[in-house]
Amino acid sequence: MSAIIKHIEINDIKVPVVFEEQKSLPTLNLQLVFQNSGYIQDKNKSGLVSLSSRLLNEGTKELGSTEFAQKLEENAISLTASNGFETFVIELSNLKDVSEKSIKLLTKLLKSPNYSEDTLNKLKTIQIGALKRKENDFDYTAKNLLKSTLFKDTPLENPSSGTIDSLSKIELKDVKKFLNKTINLNNLIIVAGGDFDYKEFTKLITPLLKTLEAGKKQEMSKISLNSKKQEETLIKDTQQAYIYFGSSYNVDVKDSDAYKAKVASFILGGSGFGSRLMEEIRVKRGLAYSAYGYVSINKSHSFFSGYLQTKNETAKEAQHLVNELVAQFVKKGVTQDELDAAKNFLTGSEPLRSETLSQRLNRAFTLYYRGLEQDHSTLELEKIQDLKLDDLNEYIKSHKEINNLTFSIVRK
Repeated sequence: MSAIIKHIEINDIKVPVVFEEQKSLPTLNLQLVFQNSGYIQDKNKSGLVSLSSRLLNEGTKELGSTEFAQKLEENAISLTASNGFETFVIELSNLKDVSEKSIKLLTKLLKSPNYSEDTLNKLKTIQIGALKRKENDFDYTAKNLLKSTLFKDTPLENPSSGTIDSLSKIELKDVKKFLNKTINLNNLIIVAGGDFDYKEFTKLITPLLKTLEAGKKQEMSKISLNSKKQEETLIKDTQQAYIYFGSSYNVDVKDSDAYKAKVASFILGGSGFGSRLMEEIRVKRGLAYSAYGYVSINKSHSFFSGYLQTKNETAKEAQHLVNELVAQFVKKGVTQDELDAAKNFLTGSEPLRSETLSQRLNRAFTLYYRGLEQDHSTLELEKIQDLKLDDLNEYIKSHKEINNLTFSIVRK
C-alpha cells in the first residue's frame, strides 16, 4: 500500500496529512513537521533552532527531563525533536496499544516544555563543550569555512549548531519565542503510518491538534547564490589537507529537467567508485582516499558541492585537478558508457529506496512538501531510462555556473 494525502480540519484550518496504513506491525509512527522552521530561521542567533529542539527533548516543566524520560521508557515510547535547514520535526513512535498514552505525553510536552534557566544553561554548556571539542576537527572546520564563504549573508552562512559566541547570547525568551511561533496548525504537515486505518488515526490525533494555536504559516524565503572563483585557506597543524568546494547550480525542485541534474551529479561525483572525480583523483592519480561531488536540490536553494582529503604537499595539485575536471565535464559532457551505468544503478536501486514504511512516508512527504505529484518518482525513472546522451550533454553544457568554484582548504 502506498501513502495517501489527506487533510484534517481543525478550527477551519486544513492540516495536511501524509498517511500510510501498514498492518504487518502493531506500531504507530508519527512526525509533526513544521515548515520553513529549521535553522533557516536562525537569522542573527545562530544555533537557536538547534537549542530549541534540544530543549523539547528535556521533558515537561512539571516532570522534568528524568521523570518524563522514565515515563517514555516504561512504555517503550520514542519521542524526539530535531531540525533540518527548512523544517522542525517532532517524531513519535510506539506500539499501538500505548498510542493514547504516547499522544497524551506529547500533548503535555507541547503545552508545557521544560522552560527553565537551569535547563537552558545545561544545554548551552553541553553544546559549547561539543563545539570546543570540534576545534581540532579540521574536516568540520573546512566544511563550515566553505558554507561561510559560499553562502555569505544568507542563513546558510552559519553552522546549524551555532558558534560559542552565538550560543552564549541565546536567552530563554528567544527559545520560547521561536517555539511559540513555530508550533502551530498553519505551519504543520502530519506524516504518519502504522497499524491504523485513517479514521482511527484521525480520532487518535485530533485531541492533540485541538490544543495547538492556529498561528501563521512561515513563508519560505529563497536563497539565491551566485558563486565566484575564490579560495579561503586556513593554516593548521594538520597531517593532511582538507579540501571542500562548491558553486552555484541553478535548478529548481519543480524544473522539468531536474532529473538530468540528478544523472549528471551521479556521474560527476555522487556515485563513489566509478564517478568521474573518484576515478581521476583517486584511482588514476592516488591523490585522495575518496573524492565526492554532487548537486543538492532543495526547496529553498540548490548548489553543487564536494570534498576530498589529500597530502599537504599535493593540495594545490588536487585543487587544480578538481577545477580541470569540472571544466571538462561542462565542456565535453559524459560518455554513453557513463550514462548507461548511471541508468542501470538509479533504476536498479529504486526498490531499495521504498522498502520500509519510514522510507515510503519520507518520500511521500518530500514530494508533497516540494509541490510534486505522488507519482513523480516513477515518472522521473521513466525519463531517466529514456534520456538520450545528446540531451544530457546539452543540459550539462547549459550549467556553466558550476565552473565558478569556491574552495575552502585547511592545511599545514
